[in-house]
Amino acid sequence: MARKRDPISQTRGLLYSLAKFLGDVNAVKKGTVGKRVVRRAAGKATGKLLGRLFK
Repeated sequence: MARKRDPISQTRGLLYSLAKFLGDVNAVKKGTVGKRVVRRAAGKATGKLLGRLFK
């Protein structure tokens, strides 16, 4: 059975998603989409590596 999410957690998740979307829109506007994609990939890889390291 799935756990019911706290309204604060739902709101936080929504705000993070909105911020990510607005960052994407801003990158398109500025013409720096490639740089954003590379940085996002690097951040994901770093997060995975640190997650494995401190498991």
